[in-house]
Amino acid sequence: MNIDSIKDGIVIDHITAGNGMRLYSLLELDKLECTVAIIKNVGSKQMGKKDIIKIDADIELNTDILGYVDPDVTVNIIKEGKIVNKYSVSLPETLKNVISCKNPRCISSCEQELDQIFTLTDKETRTYRCLYCETKAK
Repeated sequence: MNIDSIKDGIVIDHITAGNGMRLYSLLELDKLECTVAIIKNVGSKQMGKKDIIKIDADIELNTDILGYVDPDVTVNIIKEGKIVNKYSVSLPETLKNVISCKNPRCISSCEQELDQIFTLTDKETRTYRCLYCETKAK
């Protein structure tokens, strides 16, 4: 299978196999006017299998979403066909408007103007809890 290289844009690499579509959805990449390629189950010496997302545009990425879904991803910034910047993301301490509280009694469920805020409570298990009611995120 051939996937063209991109001239200017972003490559999100080392996505755990199966997380590519979730990232695509949470990053709202379907709303972009540019070409976006999701490559699933690519063979990898390091990971066995991985997903890759290629975005043929220089856009602002929400690194909190990347870190929440898969803190081991690598982001490559491409300019004129060459990698000009490469960085890793980490597990964010706070998530704002990335996920929603599932507790129907939570104030954030009733008050639409309130931000959905979750804080990292356990790095080992990657557990986040709602700031308002402390419900565990799923």
